[in-house]
Amino acid sequence: MNIHEYQAKEIFQQYQIKVPKGKVAFTHLEAEKIAREIGPGPFVVKAQVHAGGRGKGGGIRKAENPAEVREVARRMIETTIITPQTGPPGKCISRVLVEENLFIARELYLGVTIDRRRGKVAVIGCPEGGVEIEEIGARAPEKIHREMAEPASGFQPFQGRKLAMAMGLEGNLIGKAATVASALYRVFVEKDCSLAEINPLGLTSGGDLVALDAKMNIDDNALYRQSAIVAMRDVEQEDSQDLEASRLGLNFINLHGNIGCIVNGAGLGMATLDILRYYGGEPANFLDAGGGAGVDVISNAFKLLCSDSRVRGILVNMFGGITRCDVYAQGIVEASRELQLKLPLVIRLEGTNVEIGRKILADSGLNIINAGSMREAAQKIVKLVKKAYSLSS
Repeated sequence: MNIHEYQAKEIFQQYQIKVPKGKVAFTHLEAEKIAREIGPGPFVVKAQVHAGGRGKGGGIRKAENPAEVREVARRMIETTIITPQTGPPGKCISRVLVEENLFIARELYLGVTIDRRRGKVAVIGCPEGGVEIEEIGARAPEKIHREMAEPASGFQPFQGRKLAMAMGLEGNLIGKAATVASALYRVFVEKDCSLAEINPLGLTSGGDLVALDAKMNIDDNALYRQSAIVAMRDVEQEDSQDLEASRLGLNFINLHGNIGCIVNGAGLGMATLDILRYYGGEPANFLDAGGGAGVDVISNAFKLLCSDSRVRGILVNMFGGITRCDVYAQGIVEASRELQLKLPLVIRLEGTNVEIGRKILADSGLNIINAGSMREAAQKIVKLVKKAYSLSS
């Protein structure tokens, strides 16, 4: 789950991480009022959407006075912003953050995430901020410095000082940066984050370190113990299919193709996406129904895919283990009949009771195509979808 920048900054302040004076506004008049409360100016007006790259999409604008803040907010609110992370559909801006525009002498990067290779929390610092960390990693990987927090002892003060020096800080700034790094680590752990990031971390002319931007991603599996953060959820910023999949308990990721996929297992799912692309297909999603998927789960998966107007065909690729192939087949037949499925449907089953499962599909009287291998299944669904697309064009 993601939260907005202004919400992340509210949390940062609880951990004594300094942020610019500012407040969220839902209308242009409210934006002007907030600006007058902050001071004479200058200001920065920032679109609040769940996507990075806002500056590139015109979502971050400077304003010299409250009247200009009002005009910038008026042009921004209720418009759609398109960034490299939103994709072509973009995101609707329903609110903006109005902040004081501080004079910044230097910008740095500070973030906390999980290093999955080492199985530890990594606190990351870089002497360059304001650009995507991936870009710096590709251009100058030697500038990215990591300190690993041991599970038993956590992130230690000496590690914070070491990181600060690696970021090129000197004097009393070393201690200040170490304090910010420790606080950000606490945010990450105590709020069950998968990412907590300050980019940029600004060094003001007065020698303060201020979180000019803030990003927090929360682990969905831990939301049951983060009720205050759940209350911050902005469902308007989330994909409707993702929300429905979450409600149905399905592991789902929306992609941009036209072939709907249902699998049972993450590894099998990735292989399915790869082989579809290999044969010229474009997956519309990743949907893992799980190893123990029953009739209800399969029916819900079919309903979710059929609700997407982009989907021109469905590929089901399942291995019968925890749940037998005949049970999967019966669920597929029942779901197809209930939905009166018209889309091309290719099924590849393998595993326990596979022959019984294939017979159930063949005897159903429905327009279901059996495939004996992943290769055959991918080739068939790609061909059928391309044919259906050409007929409708």
